[in-house]
Amino acid sequence: MSLADTPPPYGTVVFDCDSTLSRIEGIEELSGARRGEIARMTADAMDGALPLEEVYGRRLDLVQPSRANLLAVGERYAEELVHNAHPCLEALATLGKRAVIVSGGLLPAVACLGRHLGLAEADVFAVGVTFNADGSYADFDRTSPLARAGGKIGIVASLAAEAASGPVCLVGDGVTDLEAAGSAARFVAFGGVERRAAVFEEAAVTCAEADFAALAPLLFSDDELCVLRGEPRFASFTRDIERYA
Repeated sequence: MSLADTPPPYGTVVFDCDSTLSRIEGIEELSGARRGEIARMTADAMDGALPLEEVYGRRLDLVQPSRANLLAVGERYAEELVHNAHPCLEALATLGKRAVIVSGGLLPAVACLGRHLGLAEADVFAVGVTFNADGSYADFDRTSPLARAGGKIGIVASLAAEAASGPVCLVGDGVTDLEAAGSAARFVAFGGVERRAAVFEEAAVTCAEADFAALAPLLFSDDELCVLRGEPRFASFTRDIERYA
Protein backbone atom coordinates (compact mmCIF):
# COMPACT_ATOMS: atom_id res chain seq x y z
CA MET A 1 0.00 0.00 0.00
CA SER A 2 1.30 3.44 -0.95
CA LEU A 3 -0.35 6.16 1.11
CA ALA A 4 -0.56 9.78 0.04
CA ASP A 5 0.23 12.26 2.80
CA THR A 6 -0.91 15.86 3.13
CA PRO A 7 0.59 17.90 6.00
CA PRO A 8 -1.57 20.01 8.34
CA PRO A 9 -3.73 21.99 8.80
CA TYR A 10 -6.76 19.70 9.00
CA GLY A 11 -10.43 20.41 9.52
CA THR A 12 -11.22 17.11 11.25
CA VAL A 13 -9.05 14.71 13.24
CA VAL A 14 -10.38 11.17 13.72
CA PHE A 15 -9.08 9.08 16.62
CA ASP A 16 -9.36 5.41 17.43
CA CYS A 17 -10.20 4.73 21.07
CA ASP A 18 -8.58 1.54 22.40
CA SER A 19 -4.77 1.70 22.57
CA THR A 20 -4.87 5.17 20.99
CA LEU A 21 -6.81 7.70 23.06
CA SER A 22 -6.80 5.32 26.01
CA ARG A 23 -4.11 2.91 27.16
CA ILE A 24 -6.55 0.03 27.60
CA GLU A 25 -8.42 -2.38 25.34
CA GLY A 26 -12.00 -2.22 26.59
CA ILE A 27 -12.88 -5.80 25.70
CA GLU A 28 -9.93 -7.05 27.73
CA GLU A 29 -11.07 -5.03 30.75
CA LEU A 30 -14.36 -6.94 30.54
CA SER A 31 -12.88 -10.40 30.11
CA GLY A 32 -11.96 -11.44 33.67
CA ALA A 33 -10.49 -14.94 33.77
CA ARG A 34 -10.60 -15.11 29.97
CA ARG A 35 -8.32 -12.07 29.57
CA GLY A 36 -5.46 -13.98 27.95
CA GLU A 37 -7.74 -15.67 25.42
CA ILE A 38 -9.55 -12.42 24.58
CA ALA A 39 -6.26 -10.52 24.31
CA ARG A 40 -4.94 -13.02 21.76
CA MET A 41 -8.10 -12.71 19.69
CA THR A 42 -7.93 -8.91 19.79
CA ALA A 43 -4.26 -8.89 18.81
CA ASP A 44 -4.94 -11.22 15.87
CA ALA A 45 -7.66 -8.85 14.61
CA MET A 46 -5.68 -5.62 15.15
CA ASP A 47 -2.52 -7.09 13.60
CA GLY A 48 -4.49 -8.28 10.57
CA ALA A 49 -4.02 -12.01 11.17
CA LEU A 50 -7.81 -12.50 11.35
CA PRO A 51 -10.69 -10.40 9.98
CA LEU A 52 -12.38 -8.49 12.78
CA GLU A 53 -15.75 -10.12 12.10
CA GLU A 54 -14.28 -13.54 12.90
CA VAL A 55 -13.60 -12.56 16.49
CA TYR A 56 -16.07 -9.76 17.26
CA GLY A 57 -19.17 -11.76 18.14
CA ARG A 58 -17.14 -14.60 19.62
CA ARG A 59 -15.51 -12.28 22.16
CA LEU A 60 -18.84 -10.82 23.24
CA ASP A 61 -20.42 -14.25 23.56
CA LEU A 62 -17.62 -15.14 25.96
CA VAL A 63 -17.72 -11.89 27.93
CA GLN A 64 -21.49 -11.07 28.03
CA PRO A 65 -20.96 -7.46 29.20
CA SER A 66 -23.80 -5.85 31.15
CA ARG A 67 -24.79 -2.19 30.93
CA ALA A 68 -23.05 -1.58 34.27
CA ASN A 69 -19.90 -3.34 33.02
CA LEU A 70 -19.72 -1.09 29.97
CA LEU A 71 -20.24 2.10 31.93
CA ALA A 72 -17.41 1.01 34.22
CA VAL A 73 -15.16 0.45 31.19
CA GLY A 74 -16.06 3.94 29.98
CA GLU A 75 -14.75 5.32 33.27
CA ARG A 76 -11.60 3.21 32.86
CA TYR A 77 -11.08 4.66 29.36
CA ALA A 78 -11.11 8.13 30.89
CA GLU A 79 -8.83 7.15 33.79
CA GLU A 80 -6.32 5.60 31.38
CA LEU A 81 -6.13 8.40 28.82
CA VAL A 82 -2.79 8.60 27.07
CA HIS A 83 -0.73 11.51 28.43
CA ASN A 84 -1.80 14.88 26.98
CA ALA A 85 -4.77 13.42 25.06
CA HIS A 86 -7.22 15.73 26.81
CA PRO A 87 -5.36 19.00 26.15
CA CYS A 88 -4.73 17.88 22.56
CA LEU A 89 -8.46 17.55 21.92
CA GLU A 90 -9.11 20.82 23.75
CA ALA A 91 -6.54 22.45 21.46
CA LEU A 92 -8.34 21.09 18.39
CA ALA A 93 -11.60 22.61 19.64
CA THR A 94 -9.91 25.95 20.38
CA LEU A 95 -8.61 26.07 16.82
CA GLY A 96 -12.07 25.35 15.44
CA LYS A 97 -11.31 21.77 14.43
CA ARG A 98 -13.65 18.80 14.71
CA ALA A 99 -12.39 15.86 16.80
CA VAL A 100 -14.13 12.52 16.23
CA ILE A 101 -13.82 9.04 17.74
CA VAL A 102 -14.33 6.13 15.33
CA SER A 103 -13.98 2.85 17.21
CA GLY A 104 -14.82 -0.81 17.01
CA GLY A 105 -15.43 -0.60 20.76
CA LEU A 106 -18.86 -0.75 22.35
CA LEU A 107 -20.87 2.46 22.22
CA PRO A 108 -21.91 2.78 25.91
CA ALA A 109 -18.25 2.73 26.95
CA VAL A 110 -16.83 4.79 24.08
CA ALA A 111 -19.60 7.40 24.45
CA CYS A 112 -18.63 7.77 28.11
CA LEU A 113 -15.09 8.64 27.03
CA GLY A 114 -16.46 11.03 24.43
CA ARG A 115 -18.43 12.90 27.09
CA HIS A 116 -15.34 13.07 29.30
CA LEU A 117 -13.46 14.66 26.38
CA GLY A 118 -16.28 17.11 25.67
CA LEU A 119 -17.25 15.61 22.31
CA ALA A 120 -20.75 15.85 20.89
CA GLU A 121 -22.75 12.64 20.67
CA ALA A 122 -22.65 12.90 16.86
CA ASP A 123 -18.84 12.84 16.97
CA VAL A 124 -18.63 9.36 18.53
CA PHE A 125 -18.95 6.30 16.30
CA ALA A 126 -18.86 2.84 17.89
CA VAL A 127 -20.83 -0.43 17.97
CA GLY A 128 -24.26 -0.34 19.57
CA VAL A 129 -25.34 -2.86 22.21
CA THR A 130 -28.75 -4.03 23.39
CA PHE A 131 -29.54 -5.17 26.92
CA ASN A 132 -32.22 -7.19 28.62
CA ALA A 133 -34.61 -5.51 31.07
CA ASP A 134 -32.28 -6.32 33.97
CA GLY A 135 -29.30 -4.69 32.21
CA SER A 136 -27.68 -7.96 31.19
CA TYR A 137 -26.15 -8.32 27.73
CA ALA A 138 -28.52 -9.23 24.88
CA ASP A 139 -26.63 -8.61 21.62
CA PHE A 140 -24.51 -6.17 19.65
CA ASP A 141 -25.52 -4.30 16.53
CA ARG A 142 -24.72 -6.89 13.90
CA THR A 143 -25.35 -4.35 11.13
CA SER A 144 -22.63 -1.99 12.37
CA PRO A 145 -19.79 -1.58 9.87
CA LEU A 146 -17.42 -1.13 12.82
CA ALA A 147 -17.86 -4.78 13.83
CA ARG A 148 -16.21 -6.03 10.63
CA ALA A 149 -13.03 -5.58 8.62
CA GLY A 150 -13.05 -2.50 6.40
CA GLY A 151 -15.83 -0.93 8.40
CA LYS A 152 -14.02 2.32 9.15
CA ILE A 153 -13.45 3.09 5.47
CA GLY A 154 -16.95 4.36 4.75
CA ILE A 155 -17.20 6.37 7.97
CA VAL A 156 -13.87 8.14 7.44
CA ALA A 157 -14.73 8.75 3.77
CA SER A 158 -18.06 10.26 4.84
CA LEU A 159 -16.35 12.51 7.37
CA ALA A 160 -13.89 13.61 4.69
CA ALA A 161 -16.78 14.44 2.34
CA GLU A 162 -18.40 16.55 5.08
CA ALA A 163 -15.19 18.36 6.02
CA ALA A 164 -15.77 21.73 4.38
CA SER A 165 -13.31 23.29 6.84
CA GLY A 166 -10.36 21.21 5.64
CA PRO A 167 -8.90 17.72 5.15
CA VAL A 168 -9.24 14.79 7.54
CA CYS A 169 -6.41 13.25 9.54
CA LEU A 170 -6.81 9.74 11.00
CA VAL A 171 -4.92 8.47 14.06
CA GLY A 172 -5.00 4.83 15.14
CA ASP A 173 -3.02 1.77 16.07
CA GLY A 174 -4.72 -1.15 14.33
CA VAL A 175 -5.17 -2.68 10.91
CA THR A 176 -8.79 -1.46 10.90
CA ASP A 177 -7.39 2.09 11.01
CA LEU A 178 -4.85 1.33 8.30
CA GLU A 179 -7.66 0.03 6.11
CA ALA A 180 -9.29 3.47 6.24
CA ALA A 181 -6.07 5.40 5.69
CA GLY A 182 -6.76 5.99 2.01
CA SER A 183 -9.87 7.98 2.91
CA ALA A 184 -7.85 10.50 4.94
CA ALA A 185 -5.36 13.18 3.92
CA ARG A 186 -2.94 11.83 6.53
CA PHE A 187 -2.86 8.61 8.53
CA VAL A 188 -0.74 8.54 11.68
CA ALA A 189 0.07 5.06 12.94
CA PHE A 190 0.04 5.43 16.72
CA GLY A 191 2.30 3.02 18.57
CA GLY A 192 2.55 4.67 21.96
CA VAL A 193 0.53 1.87 23.57
CA GLU A 194 0.76 -1.03 21.09
CA ARG A 195 3.25 -0.78 18.24
CA ARG A 196 1.82 -3.07 15.56
CA ALA A 197 4.50 -3.89 12.99
CA ALA A 198 2.06 -4.53 10.14
CA VAL A 199 0.58 -1.03 10.61
CA PHE A 200 3.87 0.82 11.14
CA GLU A 201 5.43 -0.74 8.04
CA GLU A 202 2.65 0.57 5.80
CA ALA A 203 2.18 4.02 7.33
CA ALA A 204 3.94 7.07 5.92
CA VAL A 205 3.68 8.88 9.28
CA THR A 206 4.12 7.28 12.71
CA CYS A 207 4.20 8.23 16.39
CA ALA A 208 5.78 5.76 18.81
CA GLU A 209 5.52 7.89 21.97
CA ALA A 210 2.83 7.40 24.62
CA ASP A 211 2.27 11.15 24.68
CA PHE A 212 -0.07 13.26 22.54
CA ALA A 213 2.46 16.09 22.78
CA ALA A 214 4.60 13.99 20.41
CA LEU A 215 1.57 13.56 18.15
CA ALA A 216 0.75 17.28 18.10
CA PRO A 217 3.39 18.38 15.53
CA LEU A 218 1.86 15.82 13.15
CA LEU A 219 -1.67 17.23 13.63
CA PHE A 220 -1.09 21.01 13.87
CA SER A 221 0.60 23.40 11.46
CA ASP A 222 3.37 25.70 12.67
CA ASP A 223 0.92 28.62 12.63
CA GLU A 224 -1.54 26.64 14.75
CA LEU A 225 1.16 25.71 17.24
CA CYS A 226 2.05 29.39 17.45
CA VAL A 227 -1.57 30.20 18.34
CA LEU A 228 -1.56 27.53 21.06
CA ARG A 229 1.67 28.92 22.53
CA GLY A 230 -0.15 32.22 22.98
CA GLU A 231 -2.91 30.58 25.04
CA PRO A 232 -1.91 30.45 28.74
CA ARG A 233 -4.11 27.38 29.42
CA PHE A 234 -2.02 25.37 26.96
CA ALA A 235 1.32 26.38 28.51
CA SER A 236 2.08 22.93 29.92
CA PHE A 237 0.96 21.17 26.73
CA THR A 238 3.03 23.40 24.45
CA ARG A 239 6.10 22.99 26.68
CA ASP A 240 5.72 19.24 26.29
CA ILE A 241 5.32 19.65 22.51
CA GLU A 242 8.66 21.45 22.37
CA ARG A 243 10.35 18.27 23.55
CA TYR A 244 9.27 16.51 20.35
CA ALA A 245 8.97 19.27 17.71
